[in-house]
Amino acid sequence: MKTIIANWKMNVGVRESVALARASLLTLRGRTVIPELVICPPFVALSEVRKVIARSAAQIGAQDMHWEPTGSFTGETSSRMLLELGVNHVILGHSERRNHLGETDEMINKKVLHALSESITPIVCVGETKQQRDAGDARSSVERQITSALQGVRLRSQDKLFLAYEPVWAIGAGEAASVGEVLEMHRFMRLVANELCGESAQKQIVIIYGGSVDGHNAYGFLREPEIEGVLVGGASVKINQLKDIVGAAAEVLVAQTN
Repeated sequence: MKTIIANWKMNVGVRESVALARASLLTLRGRTVIPELVICPPFVALSEVRKVIARSAAQIGAQDMHWEPTGSFTGETSSRMLLELGVNHVILGHSERRNHLGETDEMINKKVLHALSESITPIVCVGETKQQRDAGDARSSVERQITSALQGVRLRSQDKLFLAYEPVWAIGAGEAASVGEVLEMHRFMRLVANELCGESAQKQIVIIYGGSVDGHNAYGFLREPEIEGVLVGGASVKINQLKDIVGAAAEVLVAQTN
């Protein structure tokens, strides 16, 4: 399976989200084999988007979540609120939240543990800065983030967890990492995940790539078995781009079944 996660960030309002959700579903229509599609709209649009995709193959995700189920946390959103809206995925540890909003590895770990306890699938983002890559610290930076995020994680048979490799230097830059760079890091991430959670959990941990993914480069990533999907930011709110990404994933899946 290949998974496409559409992270709409803070780019669309409620009415735009409804229209975009409808258009996103159309990208799946008429295909014999389709990828897994997870749509992550802004919080204010979750309820309306859920109505649009309720009877479709698409799933709905949130862009963040607090680690407590309830409490005095002004402006935060809890797992209980998300579950009431049918949310079954959540993006955690995105570099934009780490860098601009002060999220720490400890906070992300608490969110991961809580999401799993509530049967919400975490999409855990990790990645190095340009300075860390130039200094030769890319692997050690990613390993630290994975090790911290998965501390104490014990996957049950029904659990699933995504690790999204998102090099900070590629996000929103218009220039993605090369396929070779992504493959090298994904293989390393798999080794780290296996060491932490055991090889028995290998099928439950899905490793995907994000960072300036668009309709032009998606196929190059998705055709590689080690790259199990893509986390798409800006291109996911441009329906022609998303259509090309879905098409690339579908083409790879058809090829795999022949």
